Amino acid sequence: MAVDEETADLTDGEVRAIHRVELGIEWLHRAHGSLLEFHHNTGHAMEHFADAEALLREHGHEDLADEIRDQYLPRGVVDGGRWSYDVVESFQEDMLEDLTAFEKRTRQEVADGRRHVAERSQEREWKRRAQRD
Repeated sequence: MAVDEETADLTDGEVRAIHRVELGIEWLHRAHGSLLEFHHNTGHAMEHFADAEALLREHGHEDLADEIRDQYLPRGVVDGGRWSYDVVESFQEDMLEDLTAFEKRTRQEVADGRRHVAERSQEREWKRRAQRD
């Protein structure tokens, strides 16, 4: 892979390693998006339950309305009451932040901060090939 002038200072293994670290970060961003979707979907679901509480109460079903109010609306989604926003914040502040810093440091130490070295090399090769044919 390290055949062109921009990546000549890197071994094929270094190019592959940087590529894998960058792919890892991209997948963590996808996971973050999924967590945000989970957080928003949970919030919308709870809004429906809040509406149901009022309607049940209005129609004389106090016990069911109280159950929603007392057991389900204040309830968290994981680990003893953690709400979905808390899960999102933990992911952002711990895993995503730490690994994003690691990815940047790795690129800096191995490839002088260059990003997407594998893709850039592939792009140049495909363009050269297209110009030859």
